[in-house]
Amino acid sequence: MKILSLSLLCLCLGLGGTISAQGTPVPSMADTTSAMTGQDMQAPVNKRDQNSMLEFGITPVYSWLSSDVTSKGGYGAGIHLRKSLDHLFSLRVDALYARSKGDDETGSNADNRRFETNWLSGTAYGVVTLNNFTFKGDIRNINIFMMAGAGGNAYSSQFQCNGNVRGFGCPSNNPTGQPYDEGRNGEIDRTFRTHAAFGTGINFRLNERVNIGAEYQVFVPLGDRADLIDGYDNGDFRDVQNVAGISLNFNLGNPERKTEPRYWTNAFTPVKEDIATLNRRVDEATMDDDGDGIVNSIDQEADTPSGVPVDSRGRTLDSDKDGVPDYRDLEPFFPPREGEVVNADGVVTERIDAPLTQGEIQEMIDTSIARSVAEGNRNNSTRINTAGGAIYLPMIYFPLNSAEVKYDDYGMLASIARVMTANPGMRLIVRGYTDRTGNAEHNTKLSYRRARNVIDHLVTNHEIERNRFILQYRGEEEAIVPLDRSLVNRRVEFLTGMSDATEDPAPEGMEMESGRN
Repeated sequence: MKILSLSLLCLCLGLGGTISAQGTPVPSMADTTSAMTGQDMQAPVNKRDQNSMLEFGITPVYSWLSSDVTSKGGYGAGIHLRKSLDHLFSLRVDALYARSKGDDETGSNADNRRFETNWLSGTAYGVVTLNNFTFKGDIRNINIFMMAGAGGNAYSSQFQCNGNVRGFGCPSNNPTGQPYDEGRNGEIDRTFRTHAAFGTGINFRLNERVNIGAEYQVFVPLGDRADLIDGYDNGDFRDVQNVAGISLNFNLGNPERKTEPRYWTNAFTPVKEDIATLNRRVDEATMDDDGDGIVNSIDQEADTPSGVPVDSRGRTLDSDKDGVPDYRDLEPFFPPREGEVVNADGVVTERIDAPLTQGEIQEMIDTSIARSVAEGNRNNSTRINTAGGAIYLPMIYFPLNSAEVKYDDYGMLASIARVMTANPGMRLIVRGYTDRTGNAEHNTKLSYRRARNVIDHLVTNHEIERNRFILQYRGEEEAIVPLDRSLVNRRVEFLTGMSDATEDPAPEGMEMESGRN
């Protein structure tokens, strides 16, 4: 028996030594850098991937026995190791020494019952945290837990013999009993037995490394000596060892490499962290610092001024490619010719075409005519008379049922503006047409809007006086080709040489803009 007691004591001391070693400070990085590889020196990126610290607890206990004899209580101490598996479950190993006493005085020395028991045990528990199932909060400052497990024990008891006890040192016939405080003649030697164990407790977190708590444990012995802890085997149930105490607990390990035990952290915190990380990534992916509608990740001009039109890469538009962005260019659709220089406002300072010659104008027009011919449009230009002679201007074509001037035609209209600027005395008839789809009334209004929008563009963007244009419209009655949906029929053409030409009144329901003749 003494060998078994000594073995259990050595086990407890060894457990304590192991725990102390777990808490040994880690050498500084300066002392160990030469012996560490770069991989060893890298800290884990995500704390959830780190191992958690090990809890070591010391618990002084109050001890009592639930048995056939009224307990007078006693004292003891325990130590434990607890390791979290996740946010809810953990494992715990306990070692316990408890000393319990009991005394029943009946007035007759022969029937008195007194005992003193020394309990040594080791127990392995499964522990579940009860207050970590809620979503609210991140760090738990309180840990409420229950545990269940099994282990082994070795207890020894001394008790007073009386007339009801036989064996264990008691005489076979002892009518007067033998005083407990004198003979101590009843004794149960220490023998290894097993037990089931249950417990509950509450811990309070002081900081990342320390917590205190209160806990209660009950040990239910198993086997043929389950009702002999007090020395008397005359009850209806086995004797039960109880302990309650205040624990002082320490988290062991390097906090740079390990997290505190996970039962102190909300089980939903990793989910919330994932959501927060995803939100941050979405915010970063959709961030647009200069507010131009193009996210930073593909924006090639990160400091575009507010409200400035940009292309799909976030670059400010420069339609005429003169090096001055459209928002600062007073002539955004007027590309300079080779050899011309523009100022900071995008205006050509010394124009090569001032005044334009017939050949230069015709060269620009021929380019547009050639493009339209290549697209299969035969009747694609109109003749106008200038001081230098007759030249041709291209027609402007529109999508089905649309009166909006296309961006592709801005260059062509800029060329027409050049012709008019070079010929200040010129007046143009701007005449709109439609194809044969839709009803006549709708087509009449559509042809009017096409001519009006072309004039508005030239007036607004190129500062040509409004009174130099004569707006006319013809609807579908003057289609060039006999096809209902022909692009050639959906056009605006430019005419001159008609000194007596007058502007057509707006169709009924559409008011003429002021300033028109």
